[in-house]
Amino acid sequence: MAAAHFYRIGKPGEAWGEAEFSAWSADAGVVKRSYAEEVLAKLEALKERFDVEQYGALSQDAARYPLFCVKTRGWDAAKPCVLVTGGVHGYETSGVQGALLFAATKMAAFAERFNVCVCPCVSPWGYECIQRWSAKAVDPNRSFYATQAESPAEESGAVVALVAKLGGGAAGRWAMHIDLHETTDTDDSEFRPAKAARDGGALEDDGIPDGFYLVGNSEAPQPAWHGKIIDAVRAVTHIAPPDAEGKIIGAPIVQEGVVNYPTKSLFLCSSVTDAEYATTTEVYPDSTATPVTPEQCNEAQVAAVVGGLEFILAQ
Repeated sequence: MAAAHFYRIGKPGEAWGEAEFSAWSADAGVVKRSYAEEVLAKLEALKERFDVEQYGALSQDAARYPLFCVKTRGWDAAKPCVLVTGGVHGYETSGVQGALLFAATKMAAFAERFNVCVCPCVSPWGYECIQRWSAKAVDPNRSFYATQAESPAEESGAVVALVAKLGGGAAGRWAMHIDLHETTDTDDSEFRPAKAARDGGALEDDGIPDGFYLVGNSEAPQPAWHGKIIDAVRAVTHIAPPDAEGKIIGAPIVQEGVVNYPTKSLFLCSSVTDAEYATTTEVYPDSTATPVTPEQCNEAQVAAVVGGLEFILAQ
C-alpha cells in the first residue's frame, strides 16, 4: 500500500511535473481579497504628500496588478536612502498594511534627512490569492538576483530594477532596508508542505515562533541596531522566545528575537540593496498564548521601521 502523502498534490519523493503544477495553479489562483480596494485605493490618499510611481506590472494581468512605490519628494542624491518593502510574500497581511501605515503616518517625519521609498505590495497576485509563491509557484523571497533578467520571479525582478534605477543616497549608498513579513500558522499547515511536495523532499518541522523576530545578515550582523528595533516592537507586541534548542525557525538565536541568515546567497529581499542596515521582520498574528489584533501587527511593522530609522539618526 502506497504511503499517504503529506500534501494534497503530488506523490511522496517525486518533484512536481506539469500536471502537479497545473493542479496547484488551479487551486491557488482563487481570488480571496481585493488588491485594488485594500492597496491601490490607499495609495490615492498618499499622492498629496508623496510621489506615487508605477515601477512595473505583473505580466499575467498588467491592468489588475500594477506595481507601485511611494517616494519622498525631491529625491536628493546627497541624502542617504531607505527602502521599505512589504508583501514580498503576498499572504502576509501586515507586511502590506504595515508598509502602507508607515507611509501614511510616519514617513513624512523622516523626509528631511532621508530619501525614503516604500514598495507596499511586491506580490499583488499573492496578496489577492493569499499565497506565498508567485502564480508560477516560485518563492519571490528567494528570487532577488543581481539583475532583473536573472530573477526567477518577476515580482522580485521589478524591485531589483527599481533599486538599480534609484541608485543609492550619499555616495551611492543605501542606509537601511527593512522587509516586512509575517510568520503564520499556515506556514506549517500549507506552505511548508507545499514546498516539500513541489521539490519531492521530506517535510521538515521548524515550528512556528510565538512572537515577533528579525532575520539579519550573518555576513554583516548589526546587533545594536537589531536591539533597538526589538525594543521598539516590544512596546506593541511580544518578542518570540527561542525553542528548547535555543533556535527560532531552525536557526540559533544571536540575541533576543534575532536570527541571522546568509541573505545574499539565499537571494532574500533584504539583500537587494547594499544597505549597511538591512533586516527582515517577522510578525506573528496567530498567537493564542498572547493574542494580538491585526492593528497591533500593523503597528509592530511601523515600530520596527521607525525604531531602525531612529537608531541611524542617533549615530
